[in-house]
Amino acid sequence: METSGQRTLEARVSLLRIAFGIIWGIDAIFKWKPSFQSTYLAQVKAAASGQPHWLLWLFHLSEAVIRVDPRAFAIATALIETLTALGLILGFARRLGYLVGLTFSLVVWALAEGFGGPYTAGSTDIGTGIIYAVVFAALYGLDRAIGSSPWSLDAVIARRHKKWKRISEPRS
Repeated sequence: METSGQRTLEARVSLLRIAFGIIWGIDAIFKWKPSFQSTYLAQVKAAASGQPHWLLWLFHLSEAVIRVDPRAFAIATALIETLTALGLILGFARRLGYLVGLTFSLVVWALAEGFGGPYTAGSTDIGTGIIYAVVFAALYGLDRAIGSSPWSLDAVIARRHKKWKRISEPRS
């Protein structure tokens, strides 16, 4: 039997997920702007500046791969962020979405934000990617703890297709 405390917790977790989705949606809007797409490669190159010598190979490799078609990578970034935002807001394929969002956030933190570095005197920030990754991990854990979220498209789909829970629910 579900208690009012359980329903309140489900609502709070769902509201957190939706609010985070709105934040991702705003960020995705910026990624669709031509200015982001035209400076994508330059941003990746800038992340290598000041990094330790032993890490430069990673930045040079990512730059070489992106150089093949920077616009395609910029559009892929915008698309991933848009789909992630929609998934969070709608509560669609949450298990997969949280894992993709966490992984994507770590890739952004590593390559676009240069692990938040360089860490020198005057550094004031470790980058946002790592914080986003922690929020995705927390949402996964919270959804796992509360079980099925009635505030999600996943709940609607799972009522008709029981196997959907394997994709959608962190708990299953």
